[in-house]
Amino acid sequence: MPGFVLLIVIGAAAGILATRLMRMDLDLPSAMVVGVLGALAGGVALRLIVTVGGWAITFVLAVLGAMALLWLWQQVRR
Repeated sequence: MPGFVLLIVIGAAAGILATRLMRMDLDLPSAMVVGVLGALAGGVALRLIVTVGGWAITFVLAVLGAMALLWLWQQVRR
């Protein structure tokens, strides 16, 4: 359970960072949700690819996952 809470916190921070990196104007709750979803996707990808982990790798994959979700969302909205 503590790992899940940490994933939510990391995901929220990753979502905020991803929206800033992609220069998207997204409200804070939406950015946090996208980040958490990206963290979940990144966490699954991490477990499939490597067996080594850590909070730094989790954060990087969460940011990348959030950026991928934001890109996909932009494409769907067009």
